[in-house]
Amino acid sequence: MQTTRLAIPDVVLIEPKVFGDARGFFFESFNQRAFNAATGTDYAFVQDNHSRSSKGVLRGLHYQIQQPQGKLVRVVQGAVFDVAVDIRKSSPTFCQWVGAELSADNHRQLWVPPGFAHGFVVLSETAEFLYKTTDYYAPEYERCIAWNDATLAIDWHFQGAPNLSAKDAQGRPLAQAEVFA
Repeated sequence: MQTTRLAIPDVVLIEPKVFGDARGFFFESFNQRAFNAATGTDYAFVQDNHSRSSKGVLRGLHYQIQQPQGKLVRVVQGAVFDVAVDIRKSSPTFCQWVGAELSADNHRQLWVPPGFAHGFVVLSETAEFLYKTTDYYAPEYERCIAWNDATLAIDWHFQGAPNLSAKDAQGRPLAQAEVFA
């Protein structure tokens, strides 16, 4: 497994060793011991999620203000541009974002730790994701930062108008959002 700490060092890009030939491929998609060593963390994952979205779907910058979730994101079909924004007020990288293309072809995974907002845009006709979380989904604590907040100036690597849910269309600017201490 190869790991790369991105411009925000807490966010880690994980690239497994893929073994393949004309018959197909194999890679270890998750190993708790290797994950802990690569990230320097000791989180337990409590929930696995699987979702599917079509081209142009932009899922805004979501997070849970209580019961914050760390997420290990992997794309199993298609391609997305995945984004993590540091919303820990005491962090030296507060208000900064990093992004990476995740696809079924490149097998990359992105570790987004608790204290970050997370979003993505689908680049292919469709995309399916698998992601592990370190805490359970709690809709009462879920918050959304505006995907197009000028303060963040995220380059989504997508041209045209994104397809947004009502919740994402009503995301708050970072200056008005609840953030972590």
